[in-house]
Amino acid sequence: MSEVLTAPLVVEFPFTRSLGPVQSAFLTGLRERTVLGVRAGDGRVVVPPTEYDPATAEELHQLVEVGASGTVTTWAWNPAPRRGQPLATPFAWVLVRLDGADTALLHALDAPGPDAVRTGMRVRIRWAAERTGAITDIACFEPSGDPADGARPAPHSGRFADPVTGITAPARLDYTYSPGRAQSRYLQALAGHRTIGERCPSCRKVYVPPRGACPTCGVATDTQIEVGPKGTVTTFCIVNIKARNLDIEVPYVYAHIALDGADLALHARIGGIPYDQVRMGLRVEPVWTEGGRFPDHYRPTGEPDADYDSYKELI
Repeated sequence: MSEVLTAPLVVEFPFTRSLGPVQSAFLTGLRERTVLGVRAGDGRVVVPPTEYDPATAEELHQLVEVGASGTVTTWAWNPAPRRGQPLATPFAWVLVRLDGADTALLHALDAPGPDAVRTGMRVRIRWAAERTGAITDIACFEPSGDPADGARPAPHSGRFADPVTGITAPARLDYTYSPGRAQSRYLQALAGHRTIGERCPSCRKVYVPPRGACPTCGVATDTQIEVGPKGTVTTFCIVNIKARNLDIEVPYVYAHIALDGADLALHARIGGIPYDQVRMGLRVEPVWTEGGRFPDHYRPTGEPDADYDSYKELI
């Protein structure tokens, strides 16, 4: 039995969005140590403010200022903070209904331990020393012995000098990926400069990369078949946008390649030929870099182009 591989993977991208008047006022207010909510159609004060009524979907615009203290409505202890979370030491995630608000705001509570946290406890905002107009301008909440003062939310124009009009929020997912037995065998073969697929016992098609089951028949595929190494370009696209952290000059070509003996095309980069000379039917072969565990790219073999009828079912 081949070893099943695992590898740590990270998916990360910056999400950039513009802000409408409500969100702009809310984030700019945080920069100025002011918490704003919005009044919904039924009179409730929603914090954080939404641009549309959560019940009727009507546009909302009546901003109000609420307090910087509030009451914990529910909580959960976080014993092992992760990268990018508000605090580096264990803390509680809390929903806090700020004074004057009718909904709760999710944030971190700095507390010495879970025994120090309870539903109904009073807390207040700890403002960040440097504020830029983001939710992180609230560094966290901290326990407060102040009782609720019953203050009513005060109308607010939402106007500030130099308002925040857009944000960039980094999104990141760290996880451990296991490709399973079939793809582990495929990756291990690639490390030896071989390409293997798996044959379906029912339809007899050979799938590369293998998934352990036939996508058409739904039955297990456990017979390994070596394919390639040469193949045929079935279709392709020209890439004109340079990817971050990818040291490849644009434009370049990514193509679907039907390896000889395979019944499913895989995709790979085409090199060794000007991008505007890549074409359907082009015969190609893999190029390996020293120590590489998979082909760096495919290049033309110099053979005549494949006849269209030989690969039309794989487009």
